[in-house]
Amino acid sequence: MLRLASILYSLIGTSVAGILMVAALTMGYDTLQPIVTAVVVGFVAAVPVTYLVAKAIMNNA
Repeated sequence: MLRLASILYSLIGTSVAGILMVAALTMGYDTLQPIVTAVVVGFVAAVPVTYLVAKAIMNNA
């Protein structure tokens, strides 16, 4: 499952980080600190999401 999760994390992590970065830019936070914070939070928040998606895939396979 770790192999599947690592592949999924490369997709899910960038997606969540990108979504949060766009959200930060939309709210008017256009300096370096809020953008980097949003991206880091996105990558950290993607870890449990990746685990849940990988678990669901493994249960259905």
